[in-house]
Amino acid sequence: MKALIVGGKGQLGRALVATAPSTAEIVSHDLDTLDITDCAAIAAAVAEIAPDIVFNAAAYTAVDKAESEEAQALAVNATAVGYLADAACAAGARLVHVSTDFVFDGLAGVPYRFDDAPNPLSAYGRTKLAGEKAAGADALIVRTAWVYAPTGGNFVRTMLRVMAERPEVRVVADQIGTPTYAPGLASALWTMAGKDGRGLHHYTDAGVCSWYDFAVAIQEEALLAGLLDKAVPVVPIGTSDYPTPARRPHFSVLDKTSTFSILGGPTPHWRVNLRTMIGWIKNHG
Repeated sequence: MKALIVGGKGQLGRALVATAPSTAEIVSHDLDTLDITDCAAIAAAVAEIAPDIVFNAAAYTAVDKAESEEAQALAVNATAVGYLADAACAAGARLVHVSTDFVFDGLAGVPYRFDDAPNPLSAYGRTKLAGEKAAGADALIVRTAWVYAPTGGNFVRTMLRVMAERPEVRVVADQIGTPTYAPGLASALWTMAGKDGRGLHHYTDAGVCSWYDFAVAIQEEALLAGLLDKAVPVVPIGTSDYPTPARRPHFSVLDKTSTFSILGGPTPHWRVNLRTMIGWIKNHG
């Protein structure tokens, strides 16, 4: 099996490379080697590589910046997905595309099913929803949320840094969702692709928390691992206390029932995967 990974230097792209089956032949590209907004470049690259699977791990993820740069976000999150879908189809390959919980408005009181009606609140959410449509009916589209990894820019690494630098941290407590460990997501994508998965699915770690809960757990695990010298107060605040250009869903827990049936069981709890990542950082720096 040959796989093309675009967005290969991002946290999910790196995880896809690291968790690839031993039998897979991997070709990984990032923006410095393949511009996915260039239709001709995408068509030529996919035709030359002739992959069986195309993983799209590339995205415009600057949620607040997208409010003033929606055209740029749309080019990466939607138009480029259409280019990848067309090129994959021409090569007889399967497209695996990753989307987001931000396609929902957060007004539900129960976890969102894959077939619930989207209603994005932000430019980022709108462009990611457009990307789902551009991926096409034959693609495997997996929505996820709150992704983090041992490397790259993410909430866990940011919290570790600010907890070491500041006398206290203030974290939003009224946005509820589920963290997702990138290596776990990557492994699930490989499994689902290998089982000929198609259509819309949801994947996150198990469990539910607020950003505040997540931050508290990060500090606890980091203290136990010796990554932090001392605890600092973690202060819960409301979304209104931390205004941002983009509106975010207050509740974006994803129902993963259909995904579990493909994977053969539930995902690990987010706290277990957090401990795994903290241990990785302790051992590898």
